[in-house]
Amino acid sequence: MANVILIVHLLLALSLIAVVLLQRSEGGGLGMGGGGGGVMSGRPPGTPLGKVTWALAIAFIGTSITLTILAAAGGEGASVVDRLQPAPSGEVDAPALPSGDELLPPAVDDALDAPLVPQAAE
Repeated sequence: MANVILIVHLLLALSLIAVVLLQRSEGGGLGMGGGGGGVMSGRPPGTPLGKVTWALAIAFIGTSITLTILAAAGGEGASVVDRLQPAPSGEVDAPALPSGDELLPPAVDDALDAPLVPQAAE
């Protein structure tokens, strides 16, 4: 049942996109130009494409709500977080870090004899 509604939902979405793209721009939407008809009137004329857009939008919202209700009914009231398994508590051996003395630059009195780069680990 949910698969059929999902397919109808996707077809409605594609149809709604196509119908909206077929409509003529009437301007004022994003400040772009377009036709001047209907700009000064309080309500744009009801074109057949406009009516189809409304019908598709109402059907799209209806299938969205139906899919939400079906998903909530099949959810068994459990959260996704409840299904997570706890992480293993075994300790992981971290790699040995070099001591802080090997990473520091040489002292001022040793600066003449010591190289400027740290010694390679052996």
